[in-house]
Amino acid sequence: MSRKVLWITRTAVLTALLIVSQASTAVLGNTLITGSIVNLILIISVMVCDLMSGLAVAVISPICAKFFGIGPFWTLIPFIIAGNVVLVSMWYFIGNKSSGQRHISYIIALVGAAVAKFVVLYFGIVRVAIPTFLQLPEPKAVVISNIFSIPQLFTALIGGTFAVIMLPILKNAIREPK
Repeated sequence: MSRKVLWITRTAVLTALLIVSQASTAVLGNTLITGSIVNLILIISVMVCDLMSGLAVAVISPICAKFFGIGPFWTLIPFIIAGNVVLVSMWYFIGNKSSGQRHISYIIALVGAAVAKFVVLYFGIVRVAIPTFLQLPEPKAVVISNIFSIPQLFTALIGGTFAVIMLPILKNAIREPK
C-alpha cells in the first residue's frame, strides 16, 4: 500500500472514529466525556500519523459534527478549529522531541497543549464570539460560556493523560510500511 493511501485511510478512520465518538457520547450530555475522547483522538492522530493528519482531523471533525447535528453554532466552529489546531500542533512539536525521555516531552505537551487550547477557546468563544457575534438570551450564553471555559482545560488534560498512556503501545503496534 502506498504511503499516500495509508495516510488517507488513517486520517479518514480517525476522523470517523472522532465523529462516531462525539455522536455516541453526546447523548450522555456530559462534555467531560465527549471532550476527553475528542482530545484523545486528536492527539493520537497527530502522534501516530503526522502533523497533516492531525490538522486534517482537527479541522474536519467540528465541521462534520455540526453537519450531523452534534456541534454548536456555526459561528463557533472557527474557534473550535483554532483550539484543535493549537492542541495538535503543540503535541506534534513538543511531544515528538526525542531527547531519550519521551515521557517527559509527552507530559510537557500534555500540559502546554491543554492550557493553550483552553486559552484559545475561552478567549475566542467566551470573550469574543458570544458577546460579539451571538445574540443569545443570557441563560443560554451562560451555559455555552461554561462549556467553553474550565471544562475545556480538563477535557484536554484527561484526553492527553490517556494519550500518554496509549501512545507508546500504539506507536509500537503501528509500524510504517517500507
